[in-house]
Amino acid sequence: MVVTNHPLASAAAVEMLGAGGNAIDAAIAALFTLTVVEPMMVGIYGGGTALIRLADGRELTIDGLATAPAEARPDSFVPVSETWPDYMETEGRRNRVGGAAVPVPGNLKAWCETLQRFGTLSLEQVMEPAIRHAERGFRVTPYLSSCIEETAEDLALDPVISSLFLPGGKPLEDGALLVQADYGRTLRAISANGPDHFYGGPLGEEVVRKLRAAGSFVSLDDLKTYRTVEREPIRARYRGVDIVGVAPPCTGGVHIAQMLNLLEPFNIGSLGYGTPESLHLMLEVLKIAAADRRAATADPAFVDVPVERLISKSYADLRRPEIQQGRAGKFGARVLEVESANTTHLTIADRHGNVISSTQTINSLFGARIMVPGTGIIPTNYMYLFDPHPGRALSLQPGKRITSGISATIATKNGKPLFAVGLPGAHRIPSAVFQMILNIVDHGMTLQEAVEAPRLFTWGEEAELERGFSESVQGSLQAMGHNVMPVDHVAGGMGAIFFNDDGSMVGASCWRADGTPMGIGGGLARRKTAFWPDPTRNRKPKS
Repeated sequence: MVVTNHPLASAAAVEMLGAGGNAIDAAIAALFTLTVVEPMMVGIYGGGTALIRLADGRELTIDGLATAPAEARPDSFVPVSETWPDYMETEGRRNRVGGAAVPVPGNLKAWCETLQRFGTLSLEQVMEPAIRHAERGFRVTPYLSSCIEETAEDLALDPVISSLFLPGGKPLEDGALLVQADYGRTLRAISANGPDHFYGGPLGEEVVRKLRAAGSFVSLDDLKTYRTVEREPIRARYRGVDIVGVAPPCTGGVHIAQMLNLLEPFNIGSLGYGTPESLHLMLEVLKIAAADRRAATADPAFVDVPVERLISKSYADLRRPEIQQGRAGKFGARVLEVESANTTHLTIADRHGNVISSTQTINSLFGARIMVPGTGIIPTNYMYLFDPHPGRALSLQPGKRITSGISATIATKNGKPLFAVGLPGAHRIPSAVFQMILNIVDHGMTLQEAVEAPRLFTWGEEAELERGFSESVQGSLQAMGHNVMPVDHVAGGMGAIFFNDDGSMVGASCWRADGTPMGIGGGLARRKTAFWPDPTRNRKPKS
């Protein structure tokens, strides 16, 4: 079963499974394909995290998040404000657009290492669909077309990227054939030479030379010394279901565990889905998690992150009395709001028992909104996620990893997979996964209902409610003291897989993105002798 945010990426994954590959092969094929068909969301010059459960029961996280270059300093950018909403902005938008916004990427290395360690197919095999779609082209979706329109003003500043997405000065329309010849050649070179072709090799030399001409801090030595990190997942237990999530510097695993611990003594199922009473409790635990998030929103190699305390039942017991039934409380702190919702996610499981849930991104739409000439590569603008003010937990430091709301999650029950889920959506991601878990465990929803259901979010200020909640429910929450703000959607398109007791799987994606589940049913024919038994078998011998 495969769920990705583009039909061609899902098809690439199914192609690998059909060729005898496993879930990891399928995931890497889909990710490379997504860099072609969702170029505004994900790229080889980006960052991300994968949560993997192997067929033998091992569970691990591969951290391929981007890092700050060695030349970066806490004062590399000049902030324009000490207060919100411009707290993260800098002079000339240098941390958002252009070469200076580009960090050291982890995606390509993480994908190739993951394939080498846990896959069964070659790099050449899994990259073939991506190369095919780059060289032959594919039809632009309405989603991609609208993203080009949204960023056209910035894209027009770079002649290389604008020549591809703004031909004749106008955004590509949906249905147009998009051919990426330069990127196809780059992918072919990586396919033939491996990731070292970029991490210190000829491609890396070319990319660094051109990025530094555009004002980047990234050096060839940064690429040579970049390392992925294997991390132990975050583990929690909620009403008999074991929840496995990603560890810091991703925040999702910690705060989903924290929120579930806070809610567990309440009978959420009896309160009902979407009632003012249940929504009030969810908003309150979201506020507490937001107030604590800064304690776990940093690279643990640079900041002491109190993970064990935050995910403990005793800490939930300590904080739960702060929640008042029927009355909105204030818990302080404000989440940094600069992480982009423009991300992609895939969830894949194979017949052997391997499961992967992976979220990948180039941060903002089209990353730094430049393209490395002659390569087709769109680099991420992850430098925008570092606090431009010196002396803070998130301030720039050489080698520091960016932080993320990534919340790739796998749930098990009685030692067997129950569901796997993830989605894009920046710091709103943990809240969406948290609500999906409640939908399955407490409200008994089907998988499709669970990913489609209306969502809410708060960081302690406004209470964002999707318009799927009734006006009467909104009014009741307003009367409790919540500052209700109706929104079109909270976070992005969720992709999930549910594992039935009989070994079958269900895949689902929601209306918030171009999600495309694809599955392989049936199976191969049995050996010939099983269909056509030896006609002489069991025949009595002649007397």
